Amino acid sequence: MASPRVLVLTGHGINCDEETCWAFAQAGGEAVAVHLNDLIDGRARLADWQILVVPGGFSYGDDTSSGKALANRLRHGLRDALWEFAAGDRLVIGICNGFQVLTCLGLLPWPETRAAAAGLTHNAQARYECRWVRCRVEDSPCVFTRGLGTIRLPVAHGEGRFTAGADVHAALVAHRQVALRYAGPDGAPAGGRFPWNPNGSLDDIAGICDRSGRIFGLMPHPERAVHFLQRDDWPARAAALRRAGEPLPEFADGLGIFANAVAYFA
Repeated sequence: MASPRVLVLTGHGINCDEETCWAFAQAGGEAVAVHLNDLIDGRARLADWQILVVPGGFSYGDDTSSGKALANRLRHGLRDALWEFAAGDRLVIGICNGFQVLTCLGLLPWPETRAAAAGLTHNAQARYECRWVRCRVEDSPCVFTRGLGTIRLPVAHGEGRFTAGADVHAALVAHRQVALRYAGPDGAPAGGRFPWNPNGSLDDIAGICDRSGRIFGLMPHPERAVHFLQRDDWPARAAALRRAGEPLPEFADGLGIFANAVAYFA
C-alpha cells in the first residue's frame, strides 16, 4: 500500500514542522509541511490527506495564551472541513503547542461536542521547563501509542500543566482516554513529583486521546527523540551497550509514535 499522506501544519510561529516531517518520513509516511494560509485560502485541501499534525512551536507567540490564537484561526478558517476530517477514518496528532491547540478547539477530549473541556496552563513551577522525562503508556484506544511501554522523550514548554474539572477527569479515566502519564525512574506514575512530572499536570497526565483513539495530543516532543543519538543519555547507554557486546540502536523511543500512525493505514 502507498505511504499515508501526512499534512504537517506550519506558519505563524510553528517551529517543529521540519523535524516532524522527518520523523514521519523515517516511519514510512509521506509528510509535507503545509502553511496554514494555503489551507484556509484553498490552495491545499484538508480532505486530500490522511494524517493531520499540529506540531510544536509558539504559534502567534502565545500572546493570548498557548494555542488559543491558532485554534481560533483554524476554527473560523476551516470551519466544517476540520470536523469532517476528524470524523472520518483519519488521524490527528497535536504535539506540545499542537496539544494546546486541540484542547482549545475542542477536538480533545470530545470532538463531537466541539467544546473545550480541558486545557494546558502555566507550569506549577511558573517557569519554562526543558528536560527529558519518562512517560508511561497507559491502556487506552490510542492508535499512536499501541504496543509501546515506558518511553523517554523531551519536554519544552511554559504552559504544559494539564487541567480539567473533576467530572471531566473522571470521564477521561472511565473511558480510558489518558494515553500517557509522566513516570518516575521505576516506570510508575510520577505522583505529581517534580521533576518527573515537569509541570504539575493533574494525575500526571502527559497525553490524552479521544474515545476512538484516532485523535491524540501530548506535551512531550517525540519528533525530537527519533534517533538514538538524540537521547540525552546516549553516551552512557552507548558505553553500557558496548561493554555488553551489543550493537547501538539506530532509533529512539519517539519513532514508535509515528510508526504506529503509519501502520494504521497499512
